[in-house]
Amino acid sequence: MDLPLKRYWQLLARYLRPLRLKVLLLAGLIFGGISLQLVNPQIIRFFIDGALANQPEETLVWVALAYLAASLVLQAVNVAATYVGEDIGWRATNHLRADLAYHCLRLDMSFHNEHKPGEMIERIDGDVADIAIFFAQFVIRIVGNLLLLIGVLLVLLAEDWRISLALAVYTGLALAGVIYLRQIAVPHWRAAREASAQLSGFLEEQLAGTEDIRASGAVAYAMRNLFKYHRVLLEKQLKAGSINTLLVVAWLGLYTVGQTIALIFGYTFFQAGLISVGTVFLVINYTDSLFRPLREITNEIQNLQKAAAGIERVEALSSLESQIKDTGPAVPSLPGGPLAVEFDRVTFGYNAQEPVLRQVSFRLEPGQVLGLLGRTGSGKTTLTRLLFRLYDPTSGTIRLGLNGGALDICQAGLDSLRQSIGMVTQEVQLFRASVSDNLTFFDRSIPDERILEVIETLGLTAWFRGLPQGLETELQSGGTSLSAGEAQLLAFTRVFLRNPGLVIMDEASSRLDPATEQLIERAVDRLLTGRTGIIVAHRLSTVHRADQIMIIEAGHIREFGRYTDLVHNPASRFYQLLQTGLEEVLV
Repeated sequence: MDLPLKRYWQLLARYLRPLRLKVLLLAGLIFGGISLQLVNPQIIRFFIDGALANQPEETLVWVALAYLAASLVLQAVNVAATYVGEDIGWRATNHLRADLAYHCLRLDMSFHNEHKPGEMIERIDGDVADIAIFFAQFVIRIVGNLLLLIGVLLVLLAEDWRISLALAVYTGLALAGVIYLRQIAVPHWRAAREASAQLSGFLEEQLAGTEDIRASGAVAYAMRNLFKYHRVLLEKQLKAGSINTLLVVAWLGLYTVGQTIALIFGYTFFQAGLISVGTVFLVINYTDSLFRPLREITNEIQNLQKAAAGIERVEALSSLESQIKDTGPAVPSLPGGPLAVEFDRVTFGYNAQEPVLRQVSFRLEPGQVLGLLGRTGSGKTTLTRLLFRLYDPTSGTIRLGLNGGALDICQAGLDSLRQSIGMVTQEVQLFRASVSDNLTFFDRSIPDERILEVIETLGLTAWFRGLPQGLETELQSGGTSLSAGEAQLLAFTRVFLRNPGLVIMDEASSRLDPATEQLIERAVDRLLTGRTGIIVAHRLSTVHRADQIMIIEAGHIREFGRYTDLVHNPASRFYQLLQTGLEEVLV
């Protein structure tokens, strides 16, 4: 892979533009350091020639002090340049991380189903970490050293054009060799990054299923696969490291050639009486100054290779487009209040060969509650995902709105759509943050008074009083700091704060004790008041509050009708389920 230099600069320009003042400061420090590196050898030459010419001791002391002062200033400038460069690099790449994370969150669920969380962490953080080194050190170690090379050659040109020409040819050939090695090495580092991402994805998957792996006796199987992923990573790293060894060998060869050129020219010109001893030192010192930038550039080639692989993968990730197209904020928003729900011949499958829903059509009036029943895999959860536009139907139309004014959800902005729908699922995602932040999703515009009002409205005051520090109680991510019932209560409060027109509940009270279940039942009643509701039921007893009942089997609507009609109709499927108590058919 040959990554054009233009793409490096495009990435640099995009993320360094907001930091232009610091970039200017860094540029000043770099130019200052280059100037001092060019001046110091001149001071030493003056000292050597002055000593050989019996200059006054006082003059030589002042020259020595000037050299010492210039050296100290040079060290301070280098430290400052390194600090500013690292600061710029991490600030810029933190913005890149944020952009990538936001982009991935906007991609549709088909993308997330194909990529494991561990792999995505490696793509967003691991690849960007290599790019961070590129951002932080490219200007200092590569651009700065290239400028130093030019400066040295210009100063040597003022001394003797033949020396400058010989070292210019040497420098050009050396850089050409380094660039050639870079082109060879980049694909190997890219493969190593890919192998690392695959290993991270595997580790995340296995660690998340630790209990199941142990319970099923699959530890040996997991370890064998771990060794396989590590072996692949080791092979890729060894190949990339071998190329790096070539760079080290090239560096040693370049040093030998450069010093040989300097010694030959210095000796020859001194014997001819064309230059002084101090100038011989100057030529050797400047040749060493040529070598140091080449050495730095060579050392940074490995980071540049990793950055090139990271940039390619980041660009590939950034170029992905969601299949869910957001029409933007200029389109009509969904109205407030309870929403009508209409499915019009909706067909959908996660792959084209196996439809999960087939020609589903129904209408739920505003303010009504639908009890959604069916076996596992019948399409209940898929139906709710379509309402959120986590996926788009293969065919058919889904509409939300008021009577006579329902809007195709594909024409509504995603933010407006998802703000108008609230969901309470079996698994409640908690963040490592306060109760207040968990309830508001970090929306600081919602006052504590409003939160407390909602808690009281839902009848959760007793639960709230049990929190050790009230709204400032710190929660742990993953829900380990709350019981299942407390997490459900928190989820109800979240939805109520958003005040959606449609509420979807994936009933989860089967795991709760009777007291907590009764508290949640009261919260459900309050949450559904004045809203349209869809209850994905796993137990027949949870749909007693439903106005409409729909039973899905194999992606088709088996039965749809009013609760009061079906519950008294001996011919209905719902009636038969209630009479026989066969709740296991729903799971």
